[in-house]
Amino acid sequence: MKASRLATAGLAAALLGALVAVAPASAAPEAAPQTATCVTDPATPKRQFRAMWISSVVNIDWPTKASQTAPDRIAAQQAEYRGWLDLAQKLNHNAVVVQVRPTADAFWPSAYEPWSEYLTGVRGQDPGWDPLAFLVAESHKRNLEFHAWFNPYRVSMPAPGGAGADISKLAPNHPARQHPDWVFAYPPAGVAGSRLYYNPGIPAVREFVQTAMMDAVSRYDIDGVHFDDYFYPYPSGSWQVPDDATFAEFNRGFTNKADWRRDNINLLVQEMNSKIKSAKPWVKFGVSPFGIWRNKSADPNGSDTTGSQSYDIISADTRTWVKNEWIDYVVPQLYWYIGQYPAADYARLVPWWAETVRGTRVQLYIGQADYKSGEPAYGPYWMNPNELSNHLTLNRSYPEVLGNVHFSAVQVRANRLGATDIYATEHYSRPALVPAMPHLPSAPLLAPVITDVQRQDDGVRLSWRQPADGAGPFGTATSYAIYRLDGAGRADACDLADASNLVATVRGTAGDVQSWVDTTAEAGTAYTYHVTALDRVWNEGPASPARFVR
Repeated sequence: MKASRLATAGLAAALLGALVAVAPASAAPEAAPQTATCVTDPATPKRQFRAMWISSVVNIDWPTKASQTAPDRIAAQQAEYRGWLDLAQKLNHNAVVVQVRPTADAFWPSAYEPWSEYLTGVRGQDPGWDPLAFLVAESHKRNLEFHAWFNPYRVSMPAPGGAGADISKLAPNHPARQHPDWVFAYPPAGVAGSRLYYNPGIPAVREFVQTAMMDAVSRYDIDGVHFDDYFYPYPSGSWQVPDDATFAEFNRGFTNKADWRRDNINLLVQEMNSKIKSAKPWVKFGVSPFGIWRNKSADPNGSDTTGSQSYDIISADTRTWVKNEWIDYVVPQLYWYIGQYPAADYARLVPWWAETVRGTRVQLYIGQADYKSGEPAYGPYWMNPNELSNHLTLNRSYPEVLGNVHFSAVQVRANRLGATDIYATEHYSRPALVPAMPHLPSAPLLAPVITDVQRQDDGVRLSWRQPADGAGPFGTATSYAIYRLDGAGRADACDLADASNLVATVRGTAGDVQSWVDTTAEAGTAYTYHVTALDRVWNEGPASPARFVR
């Protein structure tokens, strides 16, 4: 062992020993080191990413169109968002994925792009507050990770609700009006569904959209950057993307336009990851692609499917992004049922994605189609209230699947057929920690010391301190995990191996003393508590010495 490590270990032991020495005499011994192989309950995993997409485009989830005309619009929109966080907490989610740049606009005061019309109903109108600052702060109060969801290239939505292909209907200060050569209409203007896109083949465009998104990364305390599945536009009829001139000017030596388009998107992903990590190494970068990369009939590395291929139709070579580790996580949109569906069977795609991430540091979460549940138009399989829960059960067979993201918030809340209640009861009954990412920077955390435990009218109040928090070589505790065991005694390592005894995770607050009230504690029942510290990327330190309450 190197001398520096010996010094660090000695300091840690001294600090912890000193704090334990002054802890109240009722403190129980520290939980035993975890050396045994523990049998855990797959229904209560200790770590699992759980989130819902909160979509702002055309006011799908938040904010609502009704809020735009509310007497106090800001208060109404803030109350709506807190309601989504209430739902996330009720379902034991640990993250939210919120769309903050839906159409080359901004939910924050950006120097690069106009205010989003979905805040006020008017393109470019200042809403009078900073929504992104509020969204991040409120999410963190609930100890929910905040992933800022950006759409890189979409500029407008179809008319009549959106600007369609008419640049003059964009906000007066929109960059597309200043650089009309940066955009194209697809399908062509005058065709139903036409809208504007930034041209991914123009280097200045790629640089600009990265700069616009990095403005939010640099200025706000977000936990993740999230792209959805929109890169080149999805095909519409027989219309072709109008980029012949762009290819001629910026082909970089490519002779095949399809390969060049894929490389344009590869560059976007690779460069964005590099910029994020250079600015804030702890910020995660994830993409939620269309669920099929390629079919096996087209590529031996493809999946046993026959549906549309993102590699070909939208120039998204997602497998390459994973294999090159240009992203930290991937959330394929597996919006199909389990069953005899050759085009895209959920049960065939999950193992393909599991194999794809295997051996990489990229984490796999699955995008779930809550919007299809209970909707007859999607067929009889989706009229089964257990379909979504069955998806999550199937996921347990693949250890690479580390979580789920549900589309979208209004559909989760709708709970058609009681499907949300079913999967929440069967799979999200306990809190869970966000999966750690060992490749992100971290520093060791010491064990918290519980300084007081008191029964009061509304439950049991715990108070604790975090030794050497952020001092010297030690990490900073961003949040804490609280474990509760029935009765008294020394906790076995396996008692903390899954979430069966995890009662909460709570955000750290300013000051030396942290506290939390266990409102679920039953009067007359004896409990033993442990607290662990978590850094901002959810690495967990050792458990505190236990405290017993009668």
